[in-house]
Amino acid sequence: MNEPSSAQTAARPNLKDLNYAALQAQMAVWGEPKFRTRQLWQWLYVHHATEYAQMTNLPRALRERLAQFYRLDTPTLVDELWSADGLTQKLLFELHDGAMIESVGMAYDQRWTVCVSSQVGCAVGCSFCATGKGGFVRHLDTGEIVEQVLYFSRRLGATGEARPAAAPRAVSNIVLMGMGEPLLNYDRVWQAIEIWNDHRGFDLGARRITLSTAGVVPGILRLAEERLQVGLAVSLHAAEDGLRDQLVPLNKRYPLADLMAACHEYVDQTRRRVTIEYCLIEEVNDAPQQAHQLARLLRGLLCHVNLIPLNPVAAASTPEGSAFSTPSRDRVRAFQRVLTQSGLPATVRLRRGIDIQAGCGQLRQRHGKEKTNA
Repeated sequence: MNEPSSAQTAARPNLKDLNYAALQAQMAVWGEPKFRTRQLWQWLYVHHATEYAQMTNLPRALRERLAQFYRLDTPTLVDELWSADGLTQKLLFELHDGAMIESVGMAYDQRWTVCVSSQVGCAVGCSFCATGKGGFVRHLDTGEIVEQVLYFSRRLGATGEARPAAAPRAVSNIVLMGMGEPLLNYDRVWQAIEIWNDHRGFDLGARRITLSTAGVVPGILRLAEERLQVGLAVSLHAAEDGLRDQLVPLNKRYPLADLMAACHEYVDQTRRRVTIEYCLIEEVNDAPQQAHQLARLLRGLLCHVNLIPLNPVAAASTPEGSAFSTPSRDRVRAFQRVLTQSGLPATVRLRRGIDIQAGCGQLRQRHGKEKTNA
């Protein structure tokens, strides 16, 4: 079989952009028996094949036809960092068009969590986020989202070197909290979630998947109608519109009143609680009176507050030139105490990967600077 040219390769769609129904339809068009779809699906999402040659129970003619019409993308690993405690690893990938994204793997006692990117860059532009400072490039395709998890899964299954001895041998949780705003890439993200959840393949329970949003109200309302019970996390960071406009510019489009109404609607429709993510920035949003303000805003909402002390590596400058800082432990605990005394469940996130720039966008940003200075 003649190898396709580079132009032909670029023009071919990625096989992992297809859901099961689309793959089934393609097999039918080619006159393949129905069971071929399941075989192919298992090669992709059970065995995590990276080449058609590995799919040994498929006829050679079918493998050649697949290679002719579909790419089978695996991102190129550009850089890899491990935390000193061995519990967090950060990977920088280069995609087929040269774009770069980050993914993070985190080991806990009984689970291995992968933090996934949904876009190259981000258009939301949160003032303390390294990804937003690089601007928006493009949406990730379904296959590019799915493949981040499969990459970690291959490593965990193949060797103990990619995990601490006590960590599980498989991905157990997925969080869409990496680069980008998932709800601005809704269709591709949701298809990726369905692929991870599909019992014929990767078979990860929907409740083990959490999607984080900066507050895209139409996306939250759409998510409330979905059948899969994925988790919802809302990155709030401020309890009044003036400050949130500065920290999360998306608030100017979807102000707090609209966002809170959407969260209540989500809870009413799904009966699932919302995780409220609140990044604590010293003398910006961490005062006790701001904690009282947050408690009032969230009153009556089924939720849990996840307090996140600002990653010190991400202490980037504001447009005014003043640097953001990480609050002291005492300030963090005082803020938490106000919330719990108000009846809100609130925990402080275990900070992972600070020594390896695990906050989203930081490693990509560093590589961009190195290329510029080269």
